[in-house]
Amino acid sequence: MNKKEQNRNFFLFISPWIIGFLLFTLYPVVSSFYFSLTDYDATRAPNFVGLSNYIYAFQDPVFAISIKATLYYTLLSVPLGLLLSLVFAMLLNANVACKGAFRTFMYLPSMISGVSLSLLWSWIFNPQFGIANYLLSLMHVQGPLWLMDENWAVPSLIIMSLWTTGEGMVIFLAALQGIPKSLIEASVLDGANWHHRLWNVTMPMISPIFLFQLIIGLINSFQVFTQAFVMTKGGPHYATTFYVYNIYQNAFMNFKMGYASALSWMLLIAVMLVTWFIFKFTNRFVYYQGGENN
Repeated sequence: MNKKEQNRNFFLFISPWIIGFLLFTLYPVVSSFYFSLTDYDATRAPNFVGLSNYIYAFQDPVFAISIKATLYYTLLSVPLGLLLSLVFAMLLNANVACKGAFRTFMYLPSMISGVSLSLLWSWIFNPQFGIANYLLSLMHVQGPLWLMDENWAVPSLIIMSLWTTGEGMVIFLAALQGIPKSLIEASVLDGANWHHRLWNVTMPMISPIFLFQLIIGLINSFQVFTQAFVMTKGGPHYATTFYVYNIYQNAFMNFKMGYASALSWMLLIAVMLVTWFIFKFTNRFVYYQGGENN
């Protein structure tokens, strides 16, 4: 088979992927950018309005509310999730009893779909007969209204997010088990205690994994939607109107497709900037074994 035939066969075999990418990824992305510059409601032809949708976003009070709710959720759920994942991974990495059963128990919630998980926690947080308030009543504590209270709605969803830390725990556990034992043994011989080994050996060695978990956690938290859609419908009093839920409302409830597209592109730009900022200012804290920090 000559070079020309090899090239032809190559493009023939990857043509389904190319067609799928062009139709279902590239075309929607390009189209959404065009629609973000138009007044479009899906029932009539788009009307070009330039940057009006982007300017209107900063005048829309719900836009500011959605950013505040999303940042509130992100700034609490991501650090707590990382901390718990790391703590559980370190416990499993030590010689503890029944760690196989514990690992399975911690990872199982990550296998439940978002809708099912949301419905389950809706029952748990029910203020009248939910298990959360029942357990608090055993300690003679009056439980809050949880999802029905605007002050407790986002904290409730943050508590719910911590139940799925098993996925991050497994990744951290793999990183911890990949640390060369010779480094740990050398630090012990040098007289390093547990605290010194943690900060001078363990954390530097797993820092690339920590960075990966941080970025993925931030991106996922910026896109939180299912919980608000299933459990609260953005309420009460817009408390859980997260950014992506605001996009959904504008696109499929208010039929402001152009404005929703503009919000989507602003989210994309924000995610790119945050990711760039993290990579730019964390290089000196991340150790890449076998290579140099850039």
